[in-house]
Order: sequence, then structure tokens, then C-alpha cells
Amino acid sequence: MAVTALTLDEFKQFREYFYKKTGIEFDDSKRYFVDKRILRRIEATGARSFREYFVHMRFEASQSEFQELVNQMTVNETYFFREDHQFRVLVSDVMDEVVHNRRRRKGPIRLLSLPCSTGEEPYSIALHLIEEWPGLAQHDVELSGCDIDTVALGKCEDGVFGERSVQHVPPAMLKRHFTPLAGRRYRISDQIRDAVRFFPRNLSDPQQTRALKGYDVIFCRNMLIYFDDQSRRRAADTLFDALNPGGFLFLGHSESMSRMSSLYTVRKFTDAIVYQRPLS
Repeated sequence: MAVTALTLDEFKQFREYFYKKTGIEFDDSKRYFVDKRILRRIEATGARSFREYFVHMRFEASQSEFQELVNQMTVNETYFFREDHQFRVLVSDVMDEVVHNRRRRKGPIRLLSLPCSTGEEPYSIALHLIEEWPGLAQHDVELSGCDIDTVALGKCEDGVFGERSVQHVPPAMLKRHFTPLAGRRYRISDQIRDAVRFFPRNLSDPQQTRALKGYDVIFCRNMLIYFDDQSRRRAADTLFDALNPGGFLFLGHSESMSRMSSLYTVRKFTDAIVYQRPLS
């Protein structure tokens, strides 16, 4: 017999587990959203009950079903040049200061977009650096993007975007760096696509975040709004540890580090507020 609904206790049981694993909290208003996706996975796996599915999902050795559920539960709402003023601050102020702060440090300047969703943000960073930062000719830059959603990461690597995603890209830049495809889609150039490395990462998993080290700039925008206060504080500490001394963190316009951590220095540039790990 097909499972057609979850009980309130089952919803709460899943919600608590998902929060512990990802830091993402679903309040009661999201119950329909959550239930619909769990029921879809119960049907797809052939489980006979929520309990059977939940046990399988939790204890499966490969964790592939949990990853599939994560992909279903995460929201990938993004487009090129979103909150563009932050990219302008990056190339007009932050990058030159990064160069100045790391004079004695060897290796490339390292930037990270987390979560990178389907790629619009890291590719926007790459476009701004190529088009607007003169220092790119003198310095080696390494740009990466990571996300908990493996389906989204596949789309990053494909580099194909719909008309809505590129609607804010200036026409001349669109012509230089994108190839039109059928169905009003656009493929970003191999030069840009090859400039970004993508990899999976769960910011709430300490085993996965230990490797996040040595970044000079991190964009972590509009993710922490899905966390509760405790998860935000843990994320703020993780991001702080991932930055080099003097490194910069960009948050979304509705997010404020002052509510999460006192570790950072608040930097007020002309067009944006950015958070910095102190040099010492």
C-alpha cells in the first residue's frame, strides 16, 4: 500500500535528523514542502512506510539516498550578477587589499563561492575578475565553488544557463563569453568554465569542512538564513577558520555577522559591508 502522508511525529523526526546533518531547519510552515519530497523518495525507493525509508536512508553505507534527499530539499534560486555591488567591491577594493596583505605568502590568491548552487555566482566572480581587475595579469588566482547539492554541481560543470539566469549580464559581455544555444540557453566559454573548480561540501559536517583552509575571499551569501542561531554560529566559526589572516567574507544583504560572531572586523566599503578576519 502506497504511503500517502506523513504523521506529525514523522515530520518532526525527519526535521530533527536533517537539521543535525545539514544545519538546515524546516519550521512548520515548510511541512508541505518537506512531506511532498519525502513521499516522492519513498515511492521511488519502493519503501513500504516512512519508518522503512527513514532507516534505509540513515544507515545506507553509501549515503546515496540521503544525498538524493538533500538534492531534493535544497533551493537553488540564483542568477548571474546577483547583488552585483558586492562583485564591484571585490574588484575595486578587496582584491588589491588581499594582494597587499599576503605579500609574504606564496601560492595563488584563493577565492571560494559557498554554496555555489548551479554556478552563476562563481562564474560571475570570474567574469568580474577577467573584465575589471587589472591585477589578474600579475597574480595567479584560484577560484572554487562548492555545494551540498550534487545535482547542482553537475549543472555548474555543464556551464549551460537559461535566459533568466543571464538576463543581467551586459549584452557585450554576454557576446564575448557565452555561446547561444537552442531553447534560449547559453553556454559559458571554456575559458571561464575551466577557471573554476567545483566540489561537494556540507558546511555542517566537521569532517568535510576541515579541508576548507587558506582562502583569501569567501562568498557565502543567502545560505545562513536557512540556519538557526546555533548553526549560524558554528558556520561563522568554520568560515573564519577557512580564511587566511586578512581574508574577506561576503554575506547576503539580509545576513549580519554581528548576530553570529565577534571574531570578524566589519569593513564598510562604498557599496557593501564585508567581514574580515583580522591580520593578527
